[in-house]
Amino acid sequence: MDNVTVVTGGSRSIGAATCVRLARDGHRVAVGYHTNAGAAAQVVDAVTDLGGEAVAVRADTSHEEDVVALFSTAAERLGPVTGLVNNAGIASTLGRLADLKTDELRRVMDVNVIGAFLCARQAARRMTAGGAIVNVSSTAATLGSPGNYIHYAASKAAIDALTLGLAKELATDGIRVNGVAPGFVDTEIHDQTGDPNRAANVVSGIPVGRLGTPEEIAEAIAWLLSPAASYTTGTTLRVAGGL
Repeated sequence: MDNVTVVTGGSRSIGAATCVRLARDGHRVAVGYHTNAGAAAQVVDAVTDLGGEAVAVRADTSHEEDVVALFSTAAERLGPVTGLVNNAGIASTLGRLADLKTDELRRVMDVNVIGAFLCARQAARRMTAGGAIVNVSSTAATLGSPGNYIHYAASKAAIDALTLGLAKELATDGIRVNGVAPGFVDTEIHDQTGDPNRAANVVSGIPVGRLGTPEEIAEAIAWLLSPAASYTTGTTLRVAGGL
């Protein structure tokens, strides 16, 4: 199959690692990014250095017109879209729900839930048999993240429901839908929590005793998009070091 995959949040961390990993499998990649055009260009360069093909497309996934433009540009520049990695997501300042600001709540839900649904809807409208979607969830969806960011956890629980429901809805169309639930990974998202020591502070609670890497999550995503996972749909794969 000629693979053209849209990766949202593709300019950094898990998204960037996924773009490079998919290029090794022969995917042409649309690198969706929100603000950092330089970082997105670096990912495109990394893909082309591997002999692959990529295009960077600016998109705020919480805006429908941006999502449509992202998929349209991918199709125009690279070919019909066959894959989606629904990765764009944000966190916010750590704290109790009682202290959560409404604008932070709305922004997290807009990006993590509405944005993911808008992207999944575009994929469902455009893909044909053989297509595949991977939604990036989090272990927070099942742990709840009390005292930290239960709104973020709830947004990721919505992604798990999206994965299960859409997989059943698209199964007869020959399109697979799965999820990946990372645990604590060494990424930039911790910078959004207001705790500069966030990553170091959680290591003691991880059974394997370390943070994950973006590349380890990218391996799971690549497998779920590959023919090796042809009988796998409607599942969320936990990649979390034992959490």
